[in-house]
Amino acid sequence: MNTGLELGAAEMRALGTAAVEWMVRYYSTLPERRVMPDTTSRHIRALVDEPLPQGGSDAARLLEIVEHCIVPLSRQNGHPRFFGYVGSPGTAITSIGDLLASTLNANVTSWRSAPGPAEIERVAVNWIKEILGYPQEAAGLFVSGGSMANLSGLAAARSRYAPDCVQAGLGSQPRLRIYVSEEGHFSIRKAAGLLGIGQDHVRTIRTDEQFRIDLGDLERCIEEDRAAGYVPASIVANAGAVATGAFDPIEELAAIARRHGMWLHVDGAYGGFAALAGSARPLFRGISEADSVSLDPHKWLYVSMGCGCVLYRDPAAASRAFGYQAEYTRPLGLESDEAFAFWDYGPELSRRFRALNVWLLIKYAGARALSAAIERNIACAKHLERLVEAAPDFEMLAPVGLSIACFRYVPPGFTGDLDALNERVLIELQRQGRSYVSNARPKGRFALRACIVNYRTTEQDVEILLEDVRRAAAVVLAS
Repeated sequence: MNTGLELGAAEMRALGTAAVEWMVRYYSTLPERRVMPDTTSRHIRALVDEPLPQGGSDAARLLEIVEHCIVPLSRQNGHPRFFGYVGSPGTAITSIGDLLASTLNANVTSWRSAPGPAEIERVAVNWIKEILGYPQEAAGLFVSGGSMANLSGLAAARSRYAPDCVQAGLGSQPRLRIYVSEEGHFSIRKAAGLLGIGQDHVRTIRTDEQFRIDLGDLERCIEEDRAAGYVPASIVANAGAVATGAFDPIEELAAIARRHGMWLHVDGAYGGFAALAGSARPLFRGISEADSVSLDPHKWLYVSMGCGCVLYRDPAAASRAFGYQAEYTRPLGLESDEAFAFWDYGPELSRRFRALNVWLLIKYAGARALSAAIERNIACAKHLERLVEAAPDFEMLAPVGLSIACFRYVPPGFTGDLDALNERVLIELQRQGRSYVSNARPKGRFALRACIVNYRTTEQDVEILLEDVRRAAAVVLAS
């Protein structure tokens, strides 16, 4: 009986072929597309808003709507001149992976729920540990992204210093402190709020001229808090800060954490996979001492969106934060390694088969190709830095950290508000749609921020970016 939900074999084959043909057209035409559509919310709503459909639609017609309406009215994150945020440019192999994962529709809650996917996740996590130089006895799992990975790492830290908090709550628990630099991601504070530690208990530490955490200020704050009755619980190190790309000295922070009996969490959501690049490898000294690490394969490993990763040096610490037993989840008749449950190490029960795309991409491309792509991204950012420093109408506002460049337009002889000017230039640049950057405010100055995490980007693309900024500035200055 056809319920209206099934596609026949012939229709399935035709629709799948059409979807793959669209994918080929999309990837091959990305450089010619606008990065950002020139549209409005009202315009998009007029095209797609409708009452709840009571009857079905032709599947081929739905694909046409996606191709001719939704896709052109989206920001093209895979464009070689999309420099706005730390987002994956996408790959064909992971597009296929999404299709396969959705078809299998595995719920990777535990080994018994999805034996094959669970083992693929174990393999992929072990590869990531090898990339970082993280202990092989450590545990890890895939989560939705860096924010969830940071939350998970800090939840494990909280359970070490407030061991009864999961069962009894934080009411009678010690007052914990978390330390992160001015460059830290806002997800750290958000996690502190969600975990009951409190956003006010996250102390912001000054940064040096390289935008790295100031070790002296950190030591001072730890001693000050201890004297005031707080429990210094966790230091968060930036392995590639999201605004500037700054990389905190992990080895020195690990020594401070050991000396004070604290948990070291490394936020490598953006920069963690730079460990694949030989030029960046020295930055990772001491990473094996970190108690937890967050990474985003959907950033600089080029995997499709929706895949973060958290690693724990001591798996038992994560289990204390997340472990739970219910009768309907109790494993029966399984060997010890088959009784493994992902919910004991992270916040989710239902989990998509995220590991498939990581496994597919690494198997397909290999570590050498991924390393070369990351090195090219870093080289493009350095090229942009050199161009800016040589130009009379631009200036750098922070040294290039990994593959992020913060700069601004400075027209010769201009005596007005440079922050206001560059904000208007940014808006005009995005509106024109040829190149896309975002904004940051290093040391209080408004910056055009270019983040290069796309294997399609070339040195010519960053040269075009500066010409596009000049073109946008000319429009602003003439208005």
